[in-house]
Amino acid sequence: MDIVSALRAFLRVAETGSFSAAANDLGLTQPAVSRQVSALEEHLRTRLLHRTTNALALTAEGEHMIPMALKVVEAVDALTEASCGETGLVAGRVRLTVPAPLGLYLSDRLATLLARHPGLSVELLFREEPSDLVGEGIDLEVRLGPVSESGLICRRIGWTTAFLVAAPDYLDRRPAPKMPDDVGTHECICYSRAGDGRQWTFSDGSDDVFVRIAPRLVANSAVAVHRAVLAGNGLAILSHILARPDIDAGRLVNVMPAFPPARLPISVVYPSRRNVPLRVRTVLDFLVEVVREDPLMASAS
Repeated sequence: MDIVSALRAFLRVAETGSFSAAANDLGLTQPAVSRQVSALEEHLRTRLLHRTTNALALTAEGEHMIPMALKVVEAVDALTEASCGETGLVAGRVRLTVPAPLGLYLSDRLATLLARHPGLSVELLFREEPSDLVGEGIDLEVRLGPVSESGLICRRIGWTTAFLVAAPDYLDRRPAPKMPDDVGTHECICYSRAGDGRQWTFSDGSDDVFVRIAPRLVANSAVAVHRAVLAGNGLAILSHILARPDIDAGRLVNVMPAFPPARLPISVVYPSRRNVPLRVRTVLDFLVEVVREDPLMASAS
């Protein structure tokens, strides 16, 4: 039995709560994962999981085993990283969380990174809210706006650009707003990412202009807001990553361009500056590279 592989399988089953989900994450079959966990239990002479037809749960011994299993797997990963660092090879998995628009932008470009480093894999998690990086085993997280946690390392890599948009058929029914104060009278579709979903902030070129809105539809997913505004349900603020192709194609209209939505910093956060693995540094450098390739994210001006 490869005990490290068995420990990895056990940890993924414990995290996902499912043999099939763990198998999908590990690139194995469900029976193979089940055999690894069973072999680990036999080796340790203790049951780690309660299995029923409809449920899966950790035993008390399984709960106790998790921190020790993590230490073993992390130690093996560190040895692998050290060996790869000596040879200049990049290997291992990086867990990266991103807001949905930037995740779509990255997913179109990750093939380039993976082609450069055949031993590297990336788990891309779309997430709108901040994560517990240490508790969830997240290597890197992209956040928009101010970062308040003092215990995290924060590296600013760019700036957002967004548009106030509406579908042409909505604007056939309602005249487009010309000033920020006009926005509050419209049907508004609000993306409630990590903050007050009842306020939009615009810029007049020198100062921020705050507008209180009473949205009829609020969603915590930018992709859901994008679909709703395309359907003609009202005004929305969308990232240029989502909105620009539709504006260019005439499916959306850039409304009130003299007062664009205020821009936010794009930052990458991670738990520690010390001993950052080569695989994580490589993905971080790639994030900086691809964000700065886009002129609408490269600078604050």
